[in-house]
Amino acid sequence: MKHFPWCRQPPSVGLVVCRAGERAVEHAIQPMLTSAPARCLCMCSQVRKEAVTGRENRAYHRGNRPLWRGRYSWSVTFPVVGMVGGGQLARMTHEAGIPLGIKFKLLSDTPQDSAAQVVGEVVVGDYRDLDTLRDFARGCDVITFDHEHVPTEHLRALEADGIPVRPGPDALVHAQDKGVMRAKLDAIGVPCPRHRIVTDAADVAAFAAEGLAEGEEGDGFPVILKTVRGGYDGKGVWFVRSPEEAAEPFRAGVPVLAEEKVDFARELAANVVRSPHGQAVAYPVVESQQVGGVCDTVIAPAPGIAEELALQAQELALRIAKELGVVGHLAVELFETRDGRILVNELAMRPHNSGHWTQDGAVTSQFANHVRAVLDLPLGDPRPRARWTVMANVLGGDFPDMYSAYLHCMARDPQLKIHMYGKDVKPGRKVGHVNTYGDDLDDVLERARHAAGYLRGTITE
Repeated sequence: MKHFPWCRQPPSVGLVVCRAGERAVEHAIQPMLTSAPARCLCMCSQVRKEAVTGRENRAYHRGNRPLWRGRYSWSVTFPVVGMVGGGQLARMTHEAGIPLGIKFKLLSDTPQDSAAQVVGEVVVGDYRDLDTLRDFARGCDVITFDHEHVPTEHLRALEADGIPVRPGPDALVHAQDKGVMRAKLDAIGVPCPRHRIVTDAADVAAFAAEGLAEGEEGDGFPVILKTVRGGYDGKGVWFVRSPEEAAEPFRAGVPVLAEEKVDFARELAANVVRSPHGQAVAYPVVESQQVGGVCDTVIAPAPGIAEELALQAQELALRIAKELGVVGHLAVELFETRDGRILVNELAMRPHNSGHWTQDGAVTSQFANHVRAVLDLPLGDPRPRARWTVMANVLGGDFPDMYSAYLHCMARDPQLKIHMYGKDVKPGRKVGHVNTYGDDLDDVLERARHAAGYLRGTITE
């Protein structure tokens, strides 16, 4: 394997070939499930060598910042990532950027939001206002998000202003609008539940009846109704058992998507990260356990999943990311049916609850890889650190003083990892999560559930 003198990428296994001048340069990447990058990961395609008469040759990066034997000159700058949304996802993404020296600027609804408590530069404003977004974007090298609610037309305006938006509006719209998502997934041959846009309760009844097999009796209910925009954590989703119950979703005056109720064995999630130059990595497929429409527990990897099915889910998520042009983290929520198929339920183009286990259970967390992706840096290894990792959400309960519970939780389990979001404790609200890991799944599950329950106050011993 040949390296030019200025290349600092160490040899390993698996080759990526790029061009530097007229000669090919070989580089190594970690062995992982990945798509081929379009250019060299160490960025040597941006390096040129200049011969200086009577002096040593020196390598220069674009912008004429000199490099002497791998050391930067006196002028070193780090990019500024603009994060729209001040929730816990922004908080944990900012945390992942700190070791890299990456600067963050935050657009938050209030100064009390989770990320606003820890990010140094905070702008309080309305993400739905284009002028606010434009003012916020000044001084940012790239814009990314901790939610999908920024109006699509505003993102197109930022791109027209020359501001990198990652993921871009052409990709993000598929996570913003469920109707657009379903149409696109159908077009590229991705397996989904039966679905269509419905206009009123009578149309819902017609949709339900369309699912009956020839000669089958009944009305086809129940079905699932979803608002095409804005639903999250069970909000904007209805389990409808009759035409009479179907009237409620239409009162808001927004388009409604009808889907068949899938007879699934469990819910899975495939998390992938993709960079602008096309490199992509896939995390192990996980099982996501829901309570009341809200994620309660995530087990990594999904217990008992067939290797072929896990690989199919990873490849499906990577294909969706490529086809949609996603940059950053993509979570593909899946149904595993009782006959062994997978169907796509939802997409999220940001760090996701099903990937929180990676903070302590993977070589590179979803948050760190999202930062790397939006900055077009080489992606990190997504492999797990332990045989099993379990994430359990901490929901608010009747005991707001969660800090006093740390003494018991930490003494009982010195390996426990607690992540709190700085939120006021309200019943049912996500205020944190815990991660546990080890070789015995039953033990890892019990430790995570005990800690989450004790913090919430549902377990008292």
